[in-house]
Amino acid sequence: MSSDLQKVAIGDVCNVGDGAHSKVKRLKRGVLYLTSKNIGNGKLIQLDKVDYISKDDFERLFPANSRSTRRPQAGDILMGIIGTFGNAYLYKESDNFGFSSSVAILRPNQEKLLPEFLYYVVSSQSFKLQHSSHNSGSVQGYTNIPTIKGLSIPLPTLETQRKIALVLKSLDEKISINQQLNQTLEQIAQAIFKSWFVDFEPVKAKINALEAGGSEEDALLAAMQAISGKNKAQLTQLQTEDPEHYNQLRTTAELFPSAMQDTELGEIPEGWSSSDIGKEVTVVGGATPSTKNPEFWDGGDIAWTSPRDLSNLTDKVLVDTQRKVTEAGLAKISSGLLPINTVLMSSRAPVGYLALTKLPVAVNQGYIAMKCEKVLSPEFTLQWCSEHMDEIKNRASGTTFAEISKKNFKVIPVIVPKKEIIDAFSKQVRPLYSKIEINIRESHSLGLIRDSLLPKLLSGSLQAHNNEVETD
Repeated sequence: MSSDLQKVAIGDVCNVGDGAHSKVKRLKRGVLYLTSKNIGNGKLIQLDKVDYISKDDFERLFPANSRSTRRPQAGDILMGIIGTFGNAYLYKESDNFGFSSSVAILRPNQEKLLPEFLYYVVSSQSFKLQHSSHNSGSVQGYTNIPTIKGLSIPLPTLETQRKIALVLKSLDEKISINQQLNQTLEQIAQAIFKSWFVDFEPVKAKINALEAGGSEEDALLAAMQAISGKNKAQLTQLQTEDPEHYNQLRTTAELFPSAMQDTELGEIPEGWSSSDIGKEVTVVGGATPSTKNPEFWDGGDIAWTSPRDLSNLTDKVLVDTQRKVTEAGLAKISSGLLPINTVLMSSRAPVGYLALTKLPVAVNQGYIAMKCEKVLSPEFTLQWCSEHMDEIKNRASGTTFAEISKKNFKVIPVIVPKKEIIDAFSKQVRPLYSKIEINIRESHSLGLIRDSLLPKLLSGSLQAHNNEVETD
């Protein structure tokens, strides 16, 4: 960063405040009421475990006519200052929520400082290091409002701010597109799983065709329609234009039975079986090597994960971890290094974060890890957990926070389809998860580029022009 670049205290160019200090009744519905744990890096997180307040309480605590910064406005920057520490979020026009005093609000004087530029500055590693050096908390992160006001930020001209923000925003938009693509891919995988293994649509399509007096061929075509979402005319067209795809679809449809059977789990497709999840996957937990022993951590290059890694994921695929252990640290974890395509589920605080690992990884004690070494594939198991999450959470216990033990998890019933059908499912959805992984890795690279550009753009070693950069 250029030594002659003007720096100012945040309090000189921003109004700084925080959220509500008053106790307020939490509800299951109403206006979102967030805390610092919901402020991620540029996004809101853990919204599946969030409180609400009444509209009246929102208007009382965050009055629209207030001179204070408590009522958030588009362009405000929100920062976690207690607990989850240092993450920043740019409040948007479409947002509508309140927040506790664990969140600070920065409202820039836009005659001097652009909101988008401020967001990228306070999200930068250099600012986070400055911020963390003022951490007053011994157990959890904490800074107060006077401290925030005193932190320094660079202040180039408004035109330079605008150009820098445009360049960095263009990278964020590419990352956002990848995230949207991944959400669509995940939804496709979920829809296929639900159709095949929850609603039994291919099986029921065959049954309905036969009960209507149709032939076995009619039943097969009905199943093909259920699997593909195409009608008879579209299937005929597919057979002409893409016979290989048509034959693959027909082969898949042939795998499904045309009758149901009674079991202790109710009616399930004929030839499928009922079991317990603990009998079908290998369930293991993990551990945390002593953080007081540097031998277990310093210089480590073995991926080690806690549920915190999953709390920041926008997709159910894990490609990296925040922390690494050494070989000595790994030796303290009885489950050892788990293979690629292990399914992870957080077992406490909260229960239910899910991920499919795409690297060998060791886990801490906050996980139920599932090695898929039998009939159930990793993709099937991941979707099964997602589909049955309510039942999983209902089996959790605990007074301080909910936790599901491996013992209680293992006995959850599971319907086990024939291996050929699970293989056909995985053949369809595995490419979706491969694409998700590619998009995540690309987004990670784009994020590194974005973070490295800010100091170079501020120093003048790179110049911003029309969303692009060039060497000075």
